[in-house]
Amino acid sequence: MQKFVFVSNYLNHHQIPFCDAMYEKLGGDFVFIQTEPMEKERVQMGWQEDVKVPYLKLYYEEPQLCSRLTEDCAVLLFGGTDDESYVKPRLEAGKPVIRYSERIYKTGQWKAVSPRGLLQKYKDHTKYRKKPVYMLCSGAYVPSDFRIVRAYPGKLLRWGYFPETRLYDKEKLMSGKEPASIFWAARFIDWKHPELPLQTAAFLKEKGCSFHLYMAGGGEKEPEVKRLLEEYGLQEEVTLLGYQTPEQVRQRMEKSDIYLVTSDRQEGWGAVVNEAMNSGCAVVANHMIGAVPFLIKHGKNGLIYQDGKKEALFRLTCQLLQDRDYCRRLGEAALDTITKEWNAENAAERLCGLCVRLGFLRQEDVTEMQEETTDKAFGDEKVSYGTGPCSPAPVISERRMYRELMKDSMGR
Repeated sequence: MQKFVFVSNYLNHHQIPFCDAMYEKLGGDFVFIQTEPMEKERVQMGWQEDVKVPYLKLYYEEPQLCSRLTEDCAVLLFGGTDDESYVKPRLEAGKPVIRYSERIYKTGQWKAVSPRGLLQKYKDHTKYRKKPVYMLCSGAYVPSDFRIVRAYPGKLLRWGYFPETRLYDKEKLMSGKEPASIFWAARFIDWKHPELPLQTAAFLKEKGCSFHLYMAGGGEKEPEVKRLLEEYGLQEEVTLLGYQTPEQVRQRMEKSDIYLVTSDRQEGWGAVVNEAMNSGCAVVANHMIGAVPFLIKHGKNGLIYQDGKKEALFRLTCQLLQDRDYCRRLGEAALDTITKEWNAENAAERLCGLCVRLGFLRQEDVTEMQEETTDKAFGDEKVSYGTGPCSPAPVISERRMYRELMKDSMGR
Protein backbone atom coordinates (compact mmCIF):
# COMPACT_ATOMS: atom_id res chain seq x y z
CA MET A 1 0.00 0.00 0.00
CA GLN A 2 1.30 3.45 -0.93
CA LYS A 3 2.05 5.50 2.20
CA PHE A 4 1.23 9.01 1.00
CA VAL A 5 -0.53 10.39 -2.10
CA PHE A 6 -0.93 14.09 -2.92
CA VAL A 7 -3.67 14.98 -5.44
CA SER A 8 -3.81 18.46 -6.97
CA ASN A 9 -4.47 20.17 -10.29
CA TYR A 10 -0.85 20.35 -11.47
CA LEU A 11 2.67 20.29 -10.12
CA ASN A 12 4.36 23.70 -10.12
CA HIS A 13 7.45 25.38 -8.71
CA HIS A 14 5.54 26.43 -5.57
CA GLN A 15 4.87 22.78 -4.67
CA ILE A 16 7.97 20.94 -5.90
CA PRO A 17 10.20 21.72 -2.88
CA PHE A 18 7.56 20.37 -0.48
CA CYS A 19 6.99 17.28 -2.64
CA ASP A 20 10.74 16.65 -2.87
CA ALA A 21 10.97 16.87 0.92
CA MET A 22 8.04 14.46 1.38
CA TYR A 23 9.54 12.00 -1.12
CA GLU A 24 12.78 11.99 0.86
CA LYS A 25 11.09 11.92 4.26
CA LEU A 26 8.97 8.91 3.28
CA GLY A 27 11.82 6.97 1.69
CA GLY A 28 10.40 7.36 -1.81
CA ASP A 29 6.92 6.14 -0.82
CA PHE A 30 5.22 9.32 -2.05
CA VAL A 31 3.18 10.07 -5.20
CA PHE A 32 1.89 13.35 -6.63
CA ILE A 33 -1.15 12.90 -8.89
CA GLN A 34 -1.73 15.73 -11.37
CA THR A 35 -5.37 15.96 -12.47
CA GLU A 36 -5.05 18.34 -15.45
CA PRO A 37 -2.45 19.95 -17.74
CA MET A 38 -1.04 23.30 -16.65
CA GLU A 39 -2.93 26.38 -17.86
CA LYS A 40 -1.41 27.97 -20.96
CA GLU A 41 -1.35 31.37 -19.24
CA ARG A 42 0.98 29.95 -16.57
CA VAL A 43 3.23 28.41 -19.22
CA GLN A 44 3.44 31.79 -21.00
CA MET A 45 4.51 33.33 -17.68
CA GLY A 46 7.52 31.01 -17.60
CA TRP A 47 6.16 28.22 -15.37
CA GLN A 48 7.65 24.84 -16.25
CA GLU A 49 5.02 22.63 -17.89
CA ASP A 50 6.81 19.28 -18.13
CA VAL A 51 8.32 18.50 -14.74
CA LYS A 52 10.56 15.44 -14.53
CA VAL A 53 10.38 13.96 -11.03
CA PRO A 54 10.11 10.30 -9.98
CA TYR A 55 6.92 10.72 -7.96
CA LEU A 56 4.65 12.34 -10.60
CA LYS A 57 1.62 10.52 -12.03
CA LEU A 58 -0.87 12.02 -14.51
CA TYR A 59 -4.49 11.13 -13.82
CA TYR A 60 -5.56 11.88 -17.41
CA GLU A 61 -3.01 9.35 -18.72
CA GLU A 62 -3.35 6.60 -16.08
CA PRO A 63 -6.85 7.02 -14.57
CA GLN A 64 -7.24 3.47 -13.24
CA LEU A 65 -3.85 3.43 -11.51
CA CYS A 66 -4.35 6.90 -10.05
CA SER A 67 -7.84 6.10 -8.85
CA ARG A 68 -6.54 2.99 -7.09
CA LEU A 69 -3.72 4.97 -5.47
CA THR A 70 -6.08 7.64 -4.10
CA GLU A 71 -8.44 5.07 -2.61
CA ASP A 72 -5.92 2.62 -1.17
CA CYS A 73 -3.07 4.81 0.18
CA ALA A 74 -2.46 5.26 3.90
CA VAL A 75 -2.82 9.06 3.73
CA LEU A 76 -4.32 11.27 1.01
CA LEU A 77 -3.47 14.97 0.79
CA PHE A 78 -6.08 16.64 -1.41
CA GLY A 79 -6.48 20.19 -2.68
CA GLY A 80 -5.96 22.60 -5.54
CA THR A 81 -8.83 21.22 -7.61
CA ASP A 82 -12.57 21.81 -7.33
CA ASP A 83 -13.50 18.35 -8.63
CA GLU A 84 -14.54 16.38 -5.56
CA SER A 85 -14.91 13.14 -7.51
CA TYR A 86 -11.23 12.34 -6.91
CA VAL A 87 -11.68 12.25 -3.13
CA LYS A 88 -15.36 11.38 -2.65
CA PRO A 89 -15.00 7.54 -2.55
CA ARG A 90 -12.30 7.82 0.10
CA LEU A 91 -14.35 10.24 2.20
CA GLU A 92 -17.38 7.96 2.03
CA ALA A 93 -15.23 5.02 3.12
CA GLY A 94 -14.04 6.96 6.19
CA LYS A 95 -10.36 6.69 5.28
CA PRO A 96 -7.84 9.35 6.42
CA VAL A 97 -7.85 12.53 4.33
CA ILE A 98 -5.84 15.68 4.88
CA ARG A 99 -7.20 18.51 2.80
CA TYR A 100 -5.61 21.84 2.02
CA SER A 101 -7.48 24.87 0.81
CA GLU A 102 -7.24 28.57 0.20
CA ARG A 103 -10.26 30.50 1.39
CA ILE A 104 -13.66 29.51 -0.01
CA TYR A 105 -15.10 33.04 0.09
CA LYS A 106 -12.39 35.04 -1.66
CA THR A 107 -14.80 37.63 -3.04
CA GLY A 108 -16.82 38.03 0.16
CA GLN A 109 -18.22 36.01 3.05
CA TRP A 110 -21.68 37.39 2.21
CA LYS A 111 -21.82 34.63 -0.40
CA ALA A 112 -22.35 32.17 2.45
CA VAL A 113 -26.04 33.19 2.50
CA SER A 114 -26.64 31.27 -0.73
CA PRO A 115 -28.71 28.14 0.10
CA ARG A 116 -27.27 26.33 -2.91
CA GLY A 117 -23.72 27.23 -1.89
CA LEU A 118 -24.28 26.13 1.70
CA LEU A 119 -25.69 22.81 0.55
CA GLN A 120 -22.64 22.19 -1.62
CA LYS A 121 -20.27 23.11 1.24
CA TYR A 122 -22.16 20.67 3.46
CA LYS A 123 -21.76 17.88 0.90
CA ASP A 124 -18.05 18.60 0.36
CA HIS A 125 -16.94 19.51 3.88
CA THR A 126 -19.36 19.70 6.82
CA LYS A 127 -20.74 16.22 6.23
CA TYR A 128 -17.36 14.74 7.15
CA ARG A 129 -16.68 16.79 10.29
CA LYS A 130 -16.59 13.67 12.47
CA LYS A 131 -14.52 11.62 10.02
CA PRO A 132 -10.68 11.43 10.02
CA VAL A 133 -10.50 14.53 7.81
CA TYR A 134 -8.28 17.51 8.66
CA MET A 135 -7.84 20.89 6.99
CA LEU A 136 -4.53 22.59 6.23
CA CYS A 137 -5.39 26.28 5.93
CA SER A 138 -3.46 27.93 3.10
CA GLY A 139 -4.12 31.43 4.35
CA ALA A 140 -5.13 33.12 7.57
CA TYR A 141 -8.74 33.71 6.48
CA VAL A 142 -9.48 30.06 5.69
CA PRO A 143 -10.49 29.19 9.30
CA SER A 144 -13.03 32.02 9.39
CA ASP A 145 -14.56 30.87 6.10
CA PHE A 146 -14.90 27.26 7.23
CA ARG A 147 -16.34 28.27 10.59
CA ILE A 148 -19.28 29.75 8.69
CA VAL A 149 -20.13 26.30 7.33
CA ARG A 150 -19.23 24.56 10.63
CA ALA A 151 -16.60 22.35 9.09
CA TYR A 152 -13.41 20.90 10.65
CA PRO A 153 -13.97 21.94 14.28
CA GLY A 154 -10.68 21.55 16.13
CA LYS A 155 -9.05 20.29 12.92
CA LEU A 156 -7.81 23.52 11.32
CA LEU A 157 -4.04 23.92 10.95
CA ARG A 158 -1.76 26.62 9.58
CA TRP A 159 -0.40 25.84 6.14
CA GLY A 160 0.60 27.59 2.93
CA TYR A 161 2.77 27.24 -0.15
CA PHE A 162 6.45 26.47 0.12
CA PRO A 163 8.49 27.65 -2.87
CA GLU A 164 12.21 27.02 -2.97
CA THR A 165 14.06 28.19 0.13
CA ARG A 166 17.53 29.44 -0.75
CA LEU A 167 20.27 29.41 1.86
CA TYR A 168 22.30 32.59 1.52
CA ASP A 169 25.33 34.11 3.10
CA LYS A 170 23.27 36.77 4.86
CA GLU A 171 25.93 39.46 4.81
CA LYS A 172 26.69 38.90 1.14
CA LEU A 173 23.00 38.94 0.18
CA MET A 174 22.20 42.13 2.09
CA SER A 175 25.31 44.00 1.01
CA GLY A 176 24.61 43.14 -2.64
CA LYS A 177 21.27 44.92 -2.75
CA GLU A 178 20.78 48.00 -4.89
CA PRO A 179 20.15 50.95 -2.54
CA ALA A 180 16.58 52.28 -2.49
CA SER A 181 15.37 49.62 -4.96
CA ILE A 182 11.70 48.64 -4.88
CA PHE A 183 10.19 45.64 -6.65
CA TRP A 184 6.64 44.53 -7.56
CA ALA A 185 5.85 41.40 -9.60
CA ALA A 186 2.43 40.05 -10.59
CA ARG A 187 -0.03 39.82 -13.41
CA PHE A 188 -1.45 43.19 -14.41
CA ILE A 189 -5.03 42.37 -13.40
CA ASP A 190 -7.61 44.12 -11.29
CA TRP A 191 -7.19 42.37 -7.93
CA LYS A 192 -3.39 42.51 -8.04
CA HIS A 193 -3.69 46.34 -8.19
CA PRO A 194 -0.72 47.28 -10.40
CA GLU A 195 -1.78 50.92 -10.08
CA LEU A 196 -0.76 50.99 -6.42
CA PRO A 197 3.04 50.68 -6.86
CA LEU A 198 2.86 53.51 -9.39
CA GLN A 199 0.83 55.66 -7.01
CA THR A 200 3.37 54.83 -4.32
CA ALA A 201 6.17 55.95 -6.65
CA ALA A 202 4.36 59.22 -7.39
CA PHE A 203 4.06 59.88 -3.64
CA LEU A 204 7.73 59.08 -3.05
CA LYS A 205 8.81 61.37 -5.86
CA GLU A 206 6.72 64.21 -4.47
CA LYS A 207 8.35 63.67 -1.06
CA GLY A 208 11.79 63.93 -2.64
CA CYS A 209 12.77 60.31 -1.94
CA SER A 210 15.54 58.74 -3.97
CA PHE A 211 14.40 55.32 -5.29
CA HIS A 212 13.86 53.12 -8.32
CA LEU A 213 10.81 50.90 -8.82
CA TYR A 214 10.91 47.77 -10.99
CA MET A 215 7.63 46.18 -12.08
CA ALA A 216 7.51 42.70 -13.62
CA GLY A 217 4.46 41.28 -15.33
CA GLY A 218 1.84 41.98 -17.95
CA GLY A 219 -1.83 41.51 -18.61
CA GLU A 220 -5.10 43.25 -19.27
CA LYS A 221 -4.25 46.37 -17.23
CA GLU A 222 -0.95 47.00 -19.01
CA PRO A 223 -2.33 49.93 -21.06
CA GLU A 224 -3.51 51.58 -17.83
CA VAL A 225 -0.11 50.99 -16.21
CA LYS A 226 1.66 52.68 -19.11
CA ARG A 227 -0.80 55.55 -19.07
CA LEU A 228 -0.26 56.14 -15.34
CA LEU A 229 3.50 55.97 -15.84
CA GLU A 230 3.31 58.91 -18.23
CA GLU A 231 0.62 60.75 -16.27
CA TYR A 232 2.72 60.70 -13.10
CA GLY A 233 5.93 61.49 -14.99
CA LEU A 234 7.77 58.45 -13.64
CA GLN A 235 9.76 57.42 -16.71
CA GLU A 236 13.07 57.94 -14.86
CA GLU A 237 11.98 56.32 -11.60
CA VAL A 238 10.15 53.21 -12.90
CA THR A 239 11.24 50.34 -15.15
CA LEU A 240 8.65 47.99 -16.64
CA LEU A 241 10.36 44.62 -17.08
CA GLY A 242 7.53 42.74 -18.80
CA TYR A 243 6.90 39.08 -18.04
CA GLN A 244 9.78 37.48 -16.18
CA THR A 245 10.49 33.81 -15.48
CA PRO A 246 10.34 32.67 -11.84
CA GLU A 247 14.16 32.63 -11.79
CA GLN A 248 14.37 36.20 -13.12
CA VAL A 249 11.90 37.33 -10.48
CA ARG A 250 14.02 35.78 -7.72
CA GLN A 251 17.16 37.42 -9.07
CA ARG A 252 15.48 40.84 -8.99
CA MET A 253 14.20 40.16 -5.45
CA GLU A 254 17.74 39.38 -4.34
CA LYS A 255 18.83 42.81 -5.57
CA SER A 256 15.88 44.72 -4.10
CA ASP A 257 15.61 46.42 -0.71
CA ILE A 258 11.80 46.60 -0.64
CA TYR A 259 9.07 44.37 -2.04
CA LEU A 260 5.46 45.57 -2.38
CA VAL A 261 2.52 43.14 -2.33
CA THR A 262 -0.67 45.02 -3.19
CA SER A 263 -3.18 42.26 -3.99
CA ASP A 264 -6.55 42.37 -2.27
CA ARG A 265 -8.59 39.65 -0.55
CA GLN A 266 -8.65 37.48 -3.68
CA GLU A 267 -4.97 36.57 -3.09
CA GLY A 268 -5.61 33.32 -1.26
CA TRP A 269 -1.96 32.86 -0.27
CA GLY A 270 0.66 34.79 -2.28
CA ALA A 271 3.85 32.75 -2.68
CA VAL A 272 5.76 35.87 -3.71
CA VAL A 273 5.63 36.86 -0.03
CA ASN A 274 7.65 33.72 0.86
CA GLU A 275 10.07 34.36 -1.98
CA ALA A 276 10.60 38.05 -1.21
CA MET A 277 11.17 37.34 2.48
CA ASN A 278 13.59 34.53 1.61
CA SER A 279 15.42 37.07 -0.60
CA GLY A 280 15.94 39.43 2.34
CA CYS A 281 13.46 42.07 1.19
CA ALA A 282 11.59 44.32 3.58
CA VAL A 283 8.04 43.43 2.52
CA VAL A 284 5.16 45.90 2.65
CA ALA A 285 1.90 43.98 2.20
CA ASN A 286 -1.89 44.28 2.30
CA HIS A 287 -3.30 42.66 5.44
CA MET A 288 -6.02 40.79 3.46
CA ILE A 289 -3.50 38.64 1.56
CA GLY A 290 -3.76 35.10 2.94
CA ALA A 291 -0.05 34.59 3.67
CA VAL A 292 0.48 37.89 5.45
CA PRO A 293 -0.94 37.18 8.94
CA PHE A 294 0.89 33.83 9.04
CA LEU A 295 4.27 35.07 7.79
CA ILE A 296 4.62 38.74 8.71
CA LYS A 297 4.82 40.27 12.17
CA HIS A 298 4.39 43.99 11.70
CA GLY A 299 7.52 45.95 12.54
CA LYS A 300 9.50 42.78 13.23
CA ASN A 301 10.03 41.04 9.88
CA GLY A 302 7.95 43.18 7.53
CA LEU A 303 5.24 45.83 7.40
CA ILE A 304 1.48 45.46 6.99
CA TYR A 305 -0.97 48.08 5.76
CA GLN A 306 -4.74 47.90 6.11
CA ASP A 307 -6.66 46.92 3.00
CA GLY A 308 -8.00 49.98 1.21
CA LYS A 309 -5.67 52.38 3.06
CA LYS A 310 -3.24 53.14 0.27
CA GLU A 311 -1.86 56.18 2.11
CA ALA A 312 -0.46 53.75 4.69
CA LEU A 313 1.27 51.82 1.89
CA PHE A 314 2.85 55.08 0.70
CA ARG A 315 3.92 56.12 4.20
CA LEU A 316 5.41 52.75 5.19
CA THR A 317 7.42 52.52 1.96
CA CYS A 318 8.71 56.05 2.51
CA GLN A 319 9.70 55.11 6.07
CA LEU A 320 11.84 52.23 4.77
CA LEU A 321 13.60 54.48 2.26
CA GLN A 322 14.35 57.05 4.95
CA ASP A 323 15.63 54.52 7.49
CA ARG A 324 18.06 52.19 5.77
CA ASP A 325 19.05 50.36 8.97
CA TYR A 326 15.41 49.59 9.79
CA CYS A 327 14.84 48.37 6.24
CA ARG A 328 17.81 46.03 6.51
CA ARG A 329 16.75 44.69 9.92
CA LEU A 330 13.31 43.80 8.57
CA GLY A 331 14.87 42.09 5.55
CA GLU A 332 17.22 40.03 7.68
CA ALA A 333 14.41 39.00 10.04
CA ALA A 334 12.26 38.06 7.03
CA LEU A 335 15.04 35.84 5.74
CA ASP A 336 15.26 34.11 9.13
CA THR A 337 11.48 33.49 9.18
CA ILE A 338 11.66 31.49 5.98
CA THR A 339 14.93 29.64 6.55
CA LYS A 340 14.09 28.68 10.14
CA GLU A 341 10.36 27.94 10.05
CA TRP A 342 8.24 28.55 6.93
CA ASN A 343 10.00 26.25 4.48
CA ALA A 344 9.28 23.00 2.65
CA GLU A 345 11.56 20.81 4.76
CA ASN A 346 9.99 21.97 8.01
CA ALA A 347 6.48 21.62 6.57
CA ALA A 348 7.18 18.04 5.45
CA GLU A 349 8.71 17.17 8.83
CA ARG A 350 5.71 18.53 10.70
CA LEU A 351 3.09 17.00 8.40
CA CYS A 352 4.68 13.58 8.72
CA GLY A 353 4.80 14.07 12.49
CA LEU A 354 1.11 14.97 12.49
CA CYS A 355 0.28 11.81 10.52
CA VAL A 356 2.19 9.72 13.08
CA ARG A 357 0.37 11.37 16.01
CA LEU A 358 -2.98 10.75 14.32
CA GLY A 359 -2.10 7.11 13.70
CA PHE A 360 -2.21 7.46 9.91
CA LEU A 361 1.48 6.53 9.62
CA ARG A 362 3.86 4.60 11.85
CA GLN A 363 6.99 6.17 13.30
CA GLU A 364 9.10 3.75 11.26
CA ASP A 365 7.39 4.88 8.02
CA VAL A 366 9.14 8.23 8.29
CA THR A 367 12.90 8.60 7.93
CA GLU A 368 14.96 10.75 10.29
CA MET A 369 12.15 12.13 12.42
CA GLN A 370 13.67 14.92 14.51
CA GLU A 371 11.23 14.58 17.40
CA GLU A 372 9.35 11.82 19.16
CA THR A 373 5.67 12.04 18.24
CA THR A 374 4.10 8.73 19.20
CA ASP A 375 2.78 9.83 22.60
CA LYS A 376 0.91 12.91 21.39
CA ALA A 377 -2.56 13.18 19.93
CA PHE A 378 -3.84 16.09 17.89
CA GLY A 379 -6.57 17.93 19.76
CA ASP A 380 -5.03 17.50 23.23
CA GLU A 381 -4.06 20.54 25.26
CA LYS A 382 -0.44 19.76 24.34
CA VAL A 383 0.08 20.48 20.67
CA SER A 384 3.67 20.19 19.56
CA TYR A 385 3.77 23.30 17.32
CA GLY A 386 2.90 26.76 18.57
CA THR A 387 3.60 28.61 15.34
CA GLY A 388 4.38 27.83 11.72
CA PRO A 389 3.21 24.93 9.53
CA CYS A 390 0.81 22.45 11.17
CA SER A 391 0.26 24.59 14.26
CA PRO A 392 -3.41 25.24 15.20
CA ALA A 393 -4.91 27.91 12.94
CA PRO A 394 -6.74 30.59 14.94
CA VAL A 395 -10.26 31.48 13.85
CA ILE A 396 -10.15 35.27 13.51
CA SER A 397 -12.91 37.16 11.71
CA GLU A 398 -12.08 39.42 8.79
CA ARG A 399 -13.22 42.48 10.73
CA ARG A 400 -10.88 41.75 13.62
CA MET A 401 -7.81 40.58 11.71
CA TYR A 402 -6.04 43.91 11.20
CA ARG A 403 -6.56 44.89 14.86
CA GLU A 404 -5.19 41.52 15.96
CA LEU A 405 -2.13 41.95 13.76
CA MET A 406 -1.42 45.41 15.15
CA LYS A 407 -2.07 44.24 18.72
CA ASP A 408 0.38 41.39 18.18
CA SER A 409 3.04 43.80 16.88
CA MET A 410 2.67 46.12 19.86
CA GLY A 411 2.87 43.24 22.31
CA ARG A 412 6.24 42.01 21.05
